[in-house]
Amino acid sequence: MEAVPENMHLLLHSCCAPCSGAIIEALVREGIRPAIFWSNSNIYGREEYEKRKAEILRYAALFSLDVIDDDYDHADWLMEVASGREDAPERGSRCLECFRYRLLRAARYASGHGFDTLATSLASSRWKSLEQVDEAGRWACGQVEGVRWWGRNWRKGGLQPRRNEIIKEQGFYNQTFCGCEYSMKHL
Repeated sequence: MEAVPENMHLLLHSCCAPCSGAIIEALVREGIRPAIFWSNSNIYGREEYEKRKAEILRYAALFSLDVIDDDYDHADWLMEVASGREDAPERGSRCLECFRYRLLRAARYASGHGFDTLATSLASSRWKSLEQVDEAGRWACGQVEGVRWWGRNWRKGGLQPRRNEIIKEQGFYNQTFCGCEYSMKHL
């Protein structure tokens, strides 16, 4: 693992169980017990949202980790993130704003609940821009007091192959789009 911030109390934003599985396993193996922050108002359709949430709840329970379930508000997400960016390509301006939206919610929660470090599983997906995720995380933590951003590249150190193994081992529902209705256009 890359350098771990000392004495951290970690809040891990989870975009989904498939992206979070190897990260959670590696953190626990290293003696880090993150709380999982489920904040994904970007997901289109309540049924899709609940299906993904059930998977992270199931996986976190295997490690006896707490999951904080943020409010689902797709209408707010649409207004804040997508308005005027409906036709932006994947990895474009809409994605950056989406990361900022979700990570700001996570940073605010972290600041108000005693967490000093924030990370996200968004950086594990090969479909996401590491630069955008890192930029959004640094920005979000810069908006609150007392929370540092841990911008780790979760694709390294054997975590990408392990991610795929865990998906099969756990029989995870493994979606083929990020969650928003705009990403569905690219299926």
